[in-house]
Amino acid sequence: MMNFFNRFLPPSAEAQEELARSQARQNEILRALRCNGVPAHTRERLEASRDGKAPWLATMTPAELLITRSHGIRPIATVSATCWLQYGFSWTEGHYQGWLTAVQRLREEAIACGANAVLDVKMRTLPLSVDNSMDFTLIGTAVKIDGLPPSTEPVIATVPALECVKLLEADVVPTGISVGAHYQWLTDWMGNASQSAMLGSAFWNVEARQLSQLWESVRFRAHADLRRHAAGQGNGLLAHINFSEMFEREVDGQPNQYLARFIVIATIVDAKPGVTFPHEIGIVVDMRDGWTPLTGTTPHHQSYALNDEDGAI
Repeated sequence: MMNFFNRFLPPSAEAQEELARSQARQNEILRALRCNGVPAHTRERLEASRDGKAPWLATMTPAELLITRSHGIRPIATVSATCWLQYGFSWTEGHYQGWLTAVQRLREEAIACGANAVLDVKMRTLPLSVDNSMDFTLIGTAVKIDGLPPSTEPVIATVPALECVKLLEADVVPTGISVGAHYQWLTDWMGNASQSAMLGSAFWNVEARQLSQLWESVRFRAHADLRRHAAGQGNGLLAHINFSEMFEREVDGQPNQYLARFIVIATIVDAKPGVTFPHEIGIVVDMRDGWTPLTGTTPHHQSYALNDEDGAI
C-alpha cells in the first residue's frame, strides 16, 4: 500500500536534481544544434579521448586496428551524428538533406577530438512513427594520422579501415561522402504505360517505353547530382548504395500517375596525378530477384532499414 501511495508524493530532492540535470543537458544539446556545434559534455568526452585521459573506442575489427596502426593511423574515438528530419516537401530531397546534415555533424565531432579523418562510417535510417519523418544516423571511428596536425575539415569516408589502407597504398585518398537524389512524376495522359502493362501480361512482352524513359531520367539526374556534389573534392566516386522505387497512383476519373525516385551514395576519392586504373570504375547493381544490397547482412555499406524495429548498421 505504501508503494501505491508513494506515487502521489512529490518527487524527492534527488529526483528533482536529476530531472534538472537532464533538462539542462537537453537544453545544451538544442543550443549546440542551433549553432552547428558539439554539446559541451560530448566535447569533454572527445577531448579526453584525444588527450589519452579516457579509453578510446573504435568500430574497427582487431585485424583492422592492427593494419591501421602499422600504417600510422591511430583511432581516437567513436563518433556519431543524427538528424531527425521531417519531409515538408519531398521524401527524396529529404533524404539528401538528412544525410548531408548528419555528415556535417559527424565532422564537427571529429574536429572536437582532433581527428584527420573518420573511417568505417556506417549509415543507418530508422523510420519513425511521426508522419513524414525519418532518422538519419552515422557512426564511425575518428582517427589521427601520424605526422599530420589536427584537421579543420576531417575526411569522412564510408570505406572500412582495411579498404582505406589498400586505397592509400595505391595512392588513392578518400576525401568525403557524396549524395545524389532525384524524383519525378509522370502523368499517363494517353494511357500508354497502362496499356503496355496490360498487353504484356495478357499476350506478349511489351516495353512500357514511357516508364523506361522516366526511370532513365531519374537515375541520370541523381547521378548528375552525385557528381556535382563531389566536384572539387576528388576525381573519382566509389558508389555503394543505390536505392530506387517506383509507384503507380490511380485516381478515379483521372489518368494514372507514376512516381520514380532514386538515391545514390558514394565515397569521394582523389587519385594521385598520373595514377592509372587497369579497369574503369563504375556502378554495379545486383538485380537478383528478392535481393538488395540495402537489406543484406554484410557489416559495411548498409543504410536503409531491415525492418520496422531497427535499421542496418
